[in-house]
Amino acid sequence: MNRAVRRLRSALFVPAHRRDFRARALGSGADAVILDLEDSVPTDERPGARVAARDWLDAGDPGPAVCVRINAPADGVVDTDLDAVVRPGLLAVMIPKVTGLDDVRRVGKALDKAERRAGIEQATVRIWPSIENTTAARLVYDLGCSSSRIAYMGGAAADNGDLAHAFGFKWTPPLFLETLYLRSEMLADVRAAGVPNPMTGVVTKLHDLAEVEAFARQSRAIGYEGMMVIHPSHVPIVNEVFGASADDVAAAKRLLDAWESATRDGLGALDHEGQMVDAAMVRVAQDVVTRAEGS
Repeated sequence: MNRAVRRLRSALFVPAHRRDFRARALGSGADAVILDLEDSVPTDERPGARVAARDWLDAGDPGPAVCVRINAPADGVVDTDLDAVVRPGLLAVMIPKVTGLDDVRRVGKALDKAERRAGIEQATVRIWPSIENTTAARLVYDLGCSSSRIAYMGGAAADNGDLAHAFGFKWTPPLFLETLYLRSEMLADVRAAGVPNPMTGVVTKLHDLAEVEAFARQSRAIGYEGMMVIHPSHVPIVNEVFGASADDVAAAKRLLDAWESATRDGLGALDHEGQMVDAAMVRVAQDVVTRAEGS
């Protein structure tokens, strides 16, 4: 499968059974919503959550791309979840609480069958493994290589979340040093595995926008492409941080123009606006322009 994917800066979690959240989520500006069938949905509400997620997809509203967080493979309802949500418009399935490669492969095979039943092109739906325990954290590279469907993946760390509980770390803004190594190591493995859109997250404080921005900026600085969020107010901040600003794009285009001129003159490097520029920096500038065009 071609690893080219829809680029996500922001992905907003929405409990699938909360139909009253729909309008605000659609208007949030998020690149994607993650309709949750798992932890944010009470167990007895999950059958209704599947129906609500199916209805969301069938409505085909313009706006955010749609991903679905299914229940963990160990819960034994993968086929039930996928039967409800694999239909036109589904971008990706997030697999929570991954414990090994078999979890990804099992969901991949179930997606093959669900796509055939839904009458949509094979290998259309992407996979997004969620790293939430120490075993999965040790297997990030292997997990990233386990299916060509994998498009989104990365080091999620949240205050008192599953990963925090597994490792025993304490959440300490604004530097988040307890998670920095972990997020960096996971990112290196995700990049090495060729996963195109590394995603991190999440900040659980609903109204501390400064903390959201600090975490987003640090994560962008180390190389993440986007971030999961749990509240619509977080979306504009995350989109700005992980997007390309007008100044960034203008500077990148100036560099590319200068490089094109230097190349015509047979130069392999040049002094541009006081900075030495070579082919590696040109690739970075090209990425900035591409990011802006894809946002």
